[in-house]
Amino acid sequence: MSKTKVKVRADGFTVKAFMKNSVVEGPPPTGVFKQRVSKPTPFRIYYDRRELPIAVDHNNRGKNIAWKADIEKLDYQYYLPLLFHGLCETDYPYEVLAREGIRDMLDRGGPRILPVLPKLIIPIRNAMNTRNHRVMCTTMKTLQHLVMSADGVGVALVPYLKQILPVFNLFKNKKKNIGDAIESRRDCESIGDLIEETLQILEYYGGPDAFKHIKYMIPTYSPV
Repeated sequence: MSKTKVKVRADGFTVKAFMKNSVVEGPPPTGVFKQRVSKPTPFRIYYDRRELPIAVDHNNRGKNIAWKADIEKLDYQYYLPLLFHGLCETDYPYEVLAREGIRDMLDRGGPRILPVLPKLIIPIRNAMNTRNHRVMCTTMKTLQHLVMSADGVGVALVPYLKQILPVFNLFKNKKKNIGDAIESRRDCESIGDLIEETLQILEYYGGPDAFKHIKYMIPTYSPV
């Protein structure tokens, strides 16, 4: 009776890998595209304490928000960063409140937006780093709105692109129906297409140095 050879598992590029009875295992998954668990955000904490001047407008089936104070009189240095922290939220009503609150403040902020910009970088970066497709889509749309909301915001954002764009570079080729990364309609449109659109807006509003900074972080980027 012949002896059954026992297969030996071996890592690639090792001495064992060249043995006749060895089975070379592939590298473990990096998890680079895996969603990160988001901790409770400052936005959620402050809202639960009832320290934010916003609430759900139930007259519109809970899809809009109601302001308890005049937006024109709000301290943008204080409230706008808090709302941007809420970009990481996926639960109701926090997600709706943060998204709609940011939209209202950007629409009516004008020259008050630019001085707050440095405080918005970390919340934007944290939201992109969740790797959650829905959060990323909302964040990129908010970023587009931000650079178009007031004069000079796009140019002032350029030095901070190195903090925001690393995740863009990871997901730029994530199109619909590619391998196992098929994105459902529930998440959003194609991540890759939205990244491309956002980069073009950042370049357009970012002035003469924007392309250089984008290209440095995303070597495969090319304007249309």
